[in-house]
Amino acid sequence: MKIHIIGGPGSGKTYLANQLAKELAIPHYDLDDLQWDNQANDYGTKRDSKERDELLRQILTQSDWIIEGVYYAWCGQCFEEADRIYLLQVPRRKYRYRIIRRFIRRKLGLEKGKKETFKSLSDLLKWADKFQAKNLPEIQKLLEKYREKVVFQ
Repeated sequence: MKIHIIGGPGSGKTYLANQLAKELAIPHYDLDDLQWDNQANDYGTKRDSKERDELLRQILTQSDWIIEGVYYAWCGQCFEEADRIYLLQVPRRKYRYRIIRRFIRRKLGLEKGKKETFKSLSDLLKWADKFQAKNLPEIQKLLEKYREKVVFQ
């Protein structure tokens, strides 16, 4: 089974991916781990696109996978190869609440995560609003050709 989960920040992508990975006993990959260099000293350092694309290619060669993330411009092959695509859409108040709750939990050491700052939190909240307004309609249009395998949640 090959599953791609896409949605904005705070939409529940990781939660759904973890649940499905456990239920189906298949590996789960977060596209953030391909896009961002988590070993860098600074938060928000992007990985080289060639390295990112090679990492994605390696994942796609596997017989089963769950891939989740907000990215779509460089993920065409993911959509093509996926057996099922989940598009997660949640109301603004819900995704903003989830983003802030996750930030607090990470700061308190209750949840593993990236090296976020208050500025990165603010930037993410703004970006999430932009994603909902601009990127989500683009994604919906992109996924029209895969409608038989898209699940809207």
